[in-house]
Amino acid sequence: MTNADPHELQKFSDLAHRWWDPNAEFKPLHELNPVRLGWIDRHAHLAGKRVLDIGCGGGILSESMAGLGASVKGVDLSHEALGVADLHSLESGMNVEYEEIAAEALAEREPASFDVVTCMEMLEHVPDPSQVVAACKTLVKPGGWVFFSTLNRNVKSYLFAVIGAEYIARMLPRGTHDYARFIRPSELAAFVRAAGLSTVEIKGIVYHPLGKHFALSPDTSVNYMLACRRDA
Repeated sequence: MTNADPHELQKFSDLAHRWWDPNAEFKPLHELNPVRLGWIDRHAHLAGKRVLDIGCGGGILSESMAGLGASVKGVDLSHEALGVADLHSLESGMNVEYEEIAAEALAEREPASFDVVTCMEMLEHVPDPSQVVAACKTLVKPGGWVFFSTLNRNVKSYLFAVIGAEYIARMLPRGTHDYARFIRPSELAAFVRAAGLSTVEIKGIVYHPLGKHFALSPDTSVNYMLACRRDA
């Protein structure tokens, strides 16, 4: 059984043609991307590294990492999103390899093959996030970096990420997030430990509505990222 929710895949497939419109449904990803990219690069020094972007969607982060000199492979289970990613990479001239395959299947085929693995804004959309975390550990080389980002599960995150972002500010389409699938930092840290990864840093991301920009923060109550390493 593939660790994927057909409803979630269809939801993003239906919006695939809008992925690279900076003023459409994926506008928050475009605004968030420089923050997460800079944070990843500060830890992993992407230039010259072989990088895997799991749940790459239309390729916003994948292309950005390639732009910093990484050799990037993006994987996703949305055929439509990958089609958009492929087309945009041709237009932008960014050399990114894309494949429609689950992280778990790729882990069986190519273990310990990547210097860096990213899995951003995906864990809250799959039935069993711990399986994805375990696959990330298998895919990264010993000493390599793994990065996750997701949403915390509490009253504040529900108010900000669901009610605020989807219904009031309309930054995201209604139904983008299922609150029941949000993941507390302690839960993600437990998945990471069980997989055999070590947490190096946890960082929150906050949105400043007046300046209309995202920034890193010690506040992990809504959006947060985890930087991890595989020791062996």
